[in-house]
Order: sequence, then C-alpha cells, then structure tokens
Amino acid sequence: MIGKKALETNPISMTKVKKILEDFSGKFELNYEQDLTLEHVNKFSELSLEDSEKLIDELENVVKRKYAIKIADILPEDLSDLRLLFAKERIPIKKENMEEILDILNKYR
Repeated sequence: MIGKKALETNPISMTKVKKILEDFSGKFELNYEQDLTLEHVNKFSELSLEDSEKLIDELENVVKRKYAIKIADILPEDLSDLRLLFAKERIPIKKENMEEILDILNKYR
C-alpha cells in the first residue's frame, strides 16, 4: 500500500459486500481477510440485496445515506438500540424521526 491513497470512500451495505465477495470468490481465491469478511457478512446480514437497497432508499428520506446504511446493516429493534447508533454522532435525531425509522424497519423484518 505504499504510495497509494484512497481517492474517495463510499459506504456500502453488508449485503452488497456479500455479493461482491461471492462474485469475486467465483473467479479468484479469497485471501484471509476477505474470507473472514465473507464469513462475517454471511452470519450477520439478514436481508436480501434487493430488500436492503429498498430499505436504504426509504431510510434516506429520514437520515443521510451513511446512517441509513448503518441502520440497515444492524436493524435495531427498539428506540434504545437506535439511540446507541447515534450516540457518538453530532447530529440530533428527533424522537419522531426515530419512531419513523423503526416503522420503516418493521416493514422489512
């Protein structure tokens, strides 16, 4: 990695990572880190890629994309879990918005 730098970063969901790694593993052998990542996303991703993308699109109406992806990956079950996701963030989220997020999440469970 000497002399290389990231030009831009875009957050992606675990389901997208899963698809990318599965496609890559069909052509090449995964290294140790990639194999661990694939194992992790297989264990913890609960939604399909299509449902995940729809969920993220709906959540973007309430919060920014990076937060929508984080919420879609973790799928918090109640208000206290959702508050934990935003505990270190500097953006204030209203209780009404959090309840709206939970209503959107309940459609995809």
